[in-house]
Amino acid sequence: MKKLFAVLGVLIAVAACGGQSASEGVPMPAQIKGQTGGGGTGQSTTPGGGSTSTGGQISNIVPVLNGPPVIRQAQLGIQVGAGMFDSRLSQVRTIVEADGGYIAGTDAQAASNSPNDSSIRTGTLNFMIPAANFDSAIDEIAKVGTLRSEHITGTDVSAQYVDLNARLANAEAQRDAMLALLKQATNINDIIAIQNQIGQITSQIEQLKGQIKYLDQYTAYSTVTVTLTEAAAPAQSSSDSWGFATALNDSAHNFVATINYFVAGIGVVGPFLVLVVLGYIVWRRRRPAVPRPA
Repeated sequence: MKKLFAVLGVLIAVAACGGQSASEGVPMPAQIKGQTGGGGTGQSTTPGGGSTSTGGQISNIVPVLNGPPVIRQAQLGIQVGAGMFDSRLSQVRTIVEADGGYIAGTDAQAASNSPNDSSIRTGTLNFMIPAANFDSAIDEIAKVGTLRSEHITGTDVSAQYVDLNARLANAEAQRDAMLALLKQATNINDIIAIQNQIGQITSQIEQLKGQIKYLDQYTAYSTVTVTLTEAAAPAQSSSDSWGFATALNDSAHNFVATINYFVAGIGVVGPFLVLVVLGYIVWRRRRPAVPRPA
């Protein structure tokens, strides 16, 4: 029994030292630290920050890339012609689907039914594209309109892969040793203690597998954000270069305005004129008649 506890103590010490040395070898990025294991969920943390719901199924078949694993991201700003926003947005979606990608989210203004609405429409499209088709998709999308901005970044995660796989192999070896030790245990207290250690190690294994799966997904698929901006409608130029039609229009406007002022003035002075006429008539009737000379 003492021998069993001695072996158990050595395994716990090795597990603590092995886990600490592996974790201190390479610092884990913030995105990977926040990822929990256990097969993943419907949401994943994007390399650029924030949480994005894919809302669709990711294909299990991913292209095999040569070279070190790299997480790539791109932000594109594209200007399209006036009245072409909807068609260009649909064209970007078609390019993404043709290259084997999937839409992660969109944010676009609804079309206006007012013909006098000259507001500029913008929209943002977020999608994931297979890393093997990243460059070709960027080139095709840039031809949709006028490329105004382009920002592409890449993060080499080779060191994280080495660190995670080393920690996973160490944890699996510890679990196998604990399972072998569990078969030899006969005391109930020893069995409970060993099972607790196996549970902690199994949880660590699931977390490491989840982090490795995260890196597999974000190195096999690249994140692309496209912002479409609709150009303002061109101002309509006047065909009256001599100004003759403008002068006639202004003269007619002034004529109507003068008549309007005159009619308005009559409306204001009219009541006073009526009172003056009535007063004059009454005065003439009441004035004594002057005899005419013979």
